[in-house]
Amino acid sequence: MPAQPEIRVLGTPSELFHAAADQLINQAVVKNGKFSVALSGGSTPKSLYSLLAGEKRNSVPWDKVYFFFGDERHVPPDHPDSNYRMANEAMFSKVPVRPENIFRIHAEQDAEQAALDYEQSLRTFFSLKPSGFPRFDLIFLGMGPDGHCASLFPGSPALKENRRLVVANWVEKFKTDRITMTFPVLNHAACVIFLTSGADKATMLHEVLENDKADLPCQKVRPVNGRLIWMVDKAAASGLSR
Repeated sequence: MPAQPEIRVLGTPSELFHAAADQLINQAVVKNGKFSVALSGGSTPKSLYSLLAGEKRNSVPWDKVYFFFGDERHVPPDHPDSNYRMANEAMFSKVPVRPENIFRIHAEQDAEQAALDYEQSLRTFFSLKPSGFPRFDLIFLGMGPDGHCASLFPGSPALKENRRLVVANWVEKFKTDRITMTFPVLNHAACVIFLTSGADKATMLHEVLENDKADLPCQKVRPVNGRLIWMVDKAAASGLSR
């Protein structure tokens, strides 16, 4: 059965970031062996990464956490829009994580090739059979103003993908490709956490969580054998009826 969302309302953005950091740390500490996490881009996760690299730095078992990316812009790793650059500046460059524990998407090359290469990285790391999907311990996602998550945008081709792990997805409103994990990967995770902060997200959060007919990408994330947690601050939750 697909997971029913667990909704956690935190009072402030700071409380939201602390709750998310503690969730990662608690899961990683108890995991035997490698702990795999897929990171999200955007301003909300950046605050989480800064917290993990600062106040929570000594609580993270950096040697056994392996970092991946749920999506990436089609730009080089030093570009201002790069999700990898953001995570590197906010966290990787400030903590004792081994370079081989960081799996970035090589988006400086052709988008389709970058997707194929990243898919092969996942297959190798998770020792997958040809038709298998990886089981991430934790995937962080954000909710876009149009209800997109990762780089799975409304109306984009990747919404229908059910075999590939990673694809180059044309996003018409930006006139560019994005490289993104697909719904089958997101829905095979042990735990998916959406981080949502701010009053500007309240209307869309209501649509995603309370309008079953909205048909938004975020609504298609329903882990089959895992947990789905929405961590939202009070401002973002202001439009919810429950």
